[in-house]
Amino acid sequence: MSSNKKYWKSVEELDGNSSIVEALKNNEFVEEIPTDEFLGNIDGLSSSSTTRRDFLKYVGFSTAAATLAACEGPVHLSIPYVLQPEQIIPGIADYYATSVFDGFDFANLLVKTREGRPIKIDNNTIAGAKFAANARVHASILSLYDSMRLKEPKISGKNASWIEVDSKIKTSLADAKAKGGQVVLLTNTLASPSTEKLIADFLSKNTNAKHVVYDAVSESEALDAFETVYGERALVDYDFSKASLIVSVGADFLGDWQGGSYESGYAKGRIPKSGKMSRHFQLEANMTLSGAAADKRLAMSTANQKQALVLIYNTVVGASVPVTLDLKLKAEVVKAAQQLKAAGTKGVLVSGIQDKNVQLLVLAINQKLASESFSTSGTRQIRKGSNQKVAQLVADMKAGSVHTLIMSGVNPVYSLPNSKDFVDGLKKVSLSVSFSLREDETAVISAIAAATPHYLESWGDVSITKGTYALTQPTIRPLFNTKQFQDTLLSLSGISGTFYDYLKANLASNAAGSTWNKVLHDGVFVGTIPSVSGGSADYNTAAITLAKSKSATGFELVLYTKTGLGDGQQANNPWLQEFPDPITRVSWDNYVTVSNADANKLELSNAIVANGGLNGSYATITTSDGVKLENVPVIVQPGQAVGTIGLALGYGKSAALKEEMQVGINAYSLYKGFNNVQSVTLTKADGEHEFACVQGQKTLMGRGDIIKETTLEIFNTKDAEFWNEQPMVSLDHKEVKATSVNLWENFDRSIGHHFNLSIDLNACTGCGSCVIACHAENNVPVVGKSEVRRSRDMHWLRIDRYYSSEDTFAGDNERKENIAGLSSSLSTFNEMEKAGDNPQVSFQPVMCQHCNHAPCETVCPVAATSHGRQGQNQMAYNRCVGTRYCANNCPYKVRRFNWFLYNKNSEFDFHMNDDLGRMVLNPDVNVRSRGVMEKCSFCIQKTQSTILAAKNEGRVIVDGEFQTACSSACTTDAMIFGDVNDKESQVAKLVEEERMYHLLEHVGTKPNVFYHVKVRNT
Repeated sequence: MSSNKKYWKSVEELDGNSSIVEALKNNEFVEEIPTDEFLGNIDGLSSSSTTRRDFLKYVGFSTAAATLAACEGPVHLSIPYVLQPEQIIPGIADYYATSVFDGFDFANLLVKTREGRPIKIDNNTIAGAKFAANARVHASILSLYDSMRLKEPKISGKNASWIEVDSKIKTSLADAKAKGGQVVLLTNTLASPSTEKLIADFLSKNTNAKHVVYDAVSESEALDAFETVYGERALVDYDFSKASLIVSVGADFLGDWQGGSYESGYAKGRIPKSGKMSRHFQLEANMTLSGAAADKRLAMSTANQKQALVLIYNTVVGASVPVTLDLKLKAEVVKAAQQLKAAGTKGVLVSGIQDKNVQLLVLAINQKLASESFSTSGTRQIRKGSNQKVAQLVADMKAGSVHTLIMSGVNPVYSLPNSKDFVDGLKKVSLSVSFSLREDETAVISAIAAATPHYLESWGDVSITKGTYALTQPTIRPLFNTKQFQDTLLSLSGISGTFYDYLKANLASNAAGSTWNKVLHDGVFVGTIPSVSGGSADYNTAAITLAKSKSATGFELVLYTKTGLGDGQQANNPWLQEFPDPITRVSWDNYVTVSNADANKLELSNAIVANGGLNGSYATITTSDGVKLENVPVIVQPGQAVGTIGLALGYGKSAALKEEMQVGINAYSLYKGFNNVQSVTLTKADGEHEFACVQGQKTLMGRGDIIKETTLEIFNTKDAEFWNEQPMVSLDHKEVKATSVNLWENFDRSIGHHFNLSIDLNACTGCGSCVIACHAENNVPVVGKSEVRRSRDMHWLRIDRYYSSEDTFAGDNERKENIAGLSSSLSTFNEMEKAGDNPQVSFQPVMCQHCNHAPCETVCPVAATSHGRQGQNQMAYNRCVGTRYCANNCPYKVRRFNWFLYNKNSEFDFHMNDDLGRMVLNPDVNVRSRGVMEKCSFCIQKTQSTILAAKNEGRVIVDGEFQTACSSACTTDAMIFGDVNDKESQVAKLVEEERMYHLLEHVGTKPNVFYHVKVRNT
């Protein structure tokens, strides 16, 4: 029987007249704790001397903490559907197949939407969808929600209606026809069969009109060469998976060369299978992604590259054109040429030098080899610009012969090297119209700035390669009062209907044998792949001309595009601005790269300062015709060819950008004649630049077994114990494998799912697609240049880049093993910290390793981090009080601390600070607050969604369904994610391979991420 006895806590309760009794009953905390006075006072808080221990004592574990936790949160009212759309189920994602081509980047995509909002880009993996998203395409989802977009059309800087815009253009066209004035459509490469047909219709009705194609980063010389030989203006779509020997002369084919998207085929030949892998020679001036992946890299100027190409031509074709080349370089080039000739049909040569004669020799060499990787079937249609026609347009404008200029997808005021001439000519044009996503440098001085929709709001089509066809479909209604360029063209041509109707009407001619719904569902259609008939040219004359190439006077400047920003179209995108360059590891900047030898001569330097930030000198670049760029930051770049310097295009924009993103120097002013190689002088300038460089942060240097690598010969002839040595520890005075020693009892992990992630160092090119995909999937905040400089970047996934001090990593090991004595070790290690003049490079993606024996879990005082049964190291953000003990105890340095509230904070004026930008946020992932730790979660929201979907459908999960953001974004299959308890899964087989090893295995953390030893084909 229960008792009805009354209990009391204090004598005071026995006094019925006591006023405090009622207060205690109604208020747990009688006196209000003045948290607002302390936490709300920024100045007082920053100057407080309270230690973390005291703060936890009085706040973290006191009633004040409870008060803060119990504070009433903000109320957000949601508006329910009156009539819910049939295709939208709240909480369930929808996917739409589409394709993108913006004149520079292209891909076949699946777009993830939630409740009508596009929030994530994924790769379309259906048969025929061969072009995957790079980092910039993954980030383009954020550009949709750019608050600086042009929201409606403007005439003379004032808001206008589309009726007024159409009327003004039609009047101008009629006036031009009456006066015999010239009408010009200036566009980027369209690669759109329907748009090109529409333009042809417009030109047929306006006989005084012409179409000029302008690519900001030109491939005109390669196009001219191909047109000369094959009669078509196109580019070869190389298949590197069919090559056993690759020779690249100045072509960063793992970067943006001729549009990129070659890394998938390349990686297939780089995995050592059956004792074989492809061999790669790279001849280049700048250190590039392709140079970093090469087995043998030769650093040389472009003039020397031309001589080397002639030498290769001589060897393969049997010509005898005399060349002038340094004996040491010549010997190396001869080796490459002989191996290329021996490879025959399995060999391929490519070049990125913007010279028609160079590109003619490339065609001649591949024709002679009958290279399987070189095929004229399915040529690329993604570059069509003509340098000559663009130059003629500027001349016509300056002469006053252009009456109406209609521009779409171009920004010549920013990107033309002679943009001043263009601006002067624009003043003489009767009517200028710029169809643009933003009020950029060209739109702001045009008579009409016509607001266009983002590609995720648009209808369209694209033929990236000949014989293929893909549709672009909108995934959201237009956010603003925008109109497609094509819809305006329809109106101007007197064609009724919308561009959507026009696309459907033309489907039969573009996708014969298929249906609209089928192509729309799949996203792509592959028809008959036509080949271009072979031809020839005067190759010997081209070789003789190239053999006369001389080195530049002063320095040779090599202009390039960075992996993050490309040609600069997405300079508004904070994800891309904060993305660390794979080679230099610098974000929020472009800079001139200089070799160590040249830096010493000019007294240019880089130095890491007390707060861990990187500082560098400034320099002034002056071209032979007097164009000058002042105060360009300097990066001393290992592997930069002596006598050459590099500088990235795509920076230095200011129009339609928030102040924080107006960074860098506009290098297009040096892009004279659309030639990316210029003769310049370089001089030191006053001052010191502060870089946001992450390379010196969160380093694992000094700890063994980080990058394991070997040669193909050793891999084939020695046992795994030799080239994949297992760490040993002492147990009972006996050496045993470190993995066999445990401080804890093992859990039974054989039941249910257990997730592992495999990372193959041979396949990773450092492209960074995984980094941006992780940002999008997991609501990773952007913190800005100042915070990155302070080691406070929030990237959940980083790609560490390692240089060798010697020419090879094996040379590093040999030098290290031959150290004798303490004094020798100090001097030797000091020297080895400096990369060699032409170092080997390795990339290593590092995220939370999801250790089965996690050091972070044992030290967390509030159990905020714990281990899940499926192998994921989990974070309970509500429990975390920010002690950062876990970060201190993590040997991999993968945890990130929220120093500030990055969401809705004007101090971090990026996408999370405005309502439009926050539309990109993934509702399945918490937006973390100030004072908590965060890190990679193995995309637990994705794994659980896969499990629930299979459960609802009553089926077994098949291998490949489990994905993380990084593994699904990886185009080279360097990252494979899956369930190791499924013994038939790919990841279960990979964990058993001889090349498998764990990062810092000797620590005993037993990670669920594992790596594969890098093998070089030397």
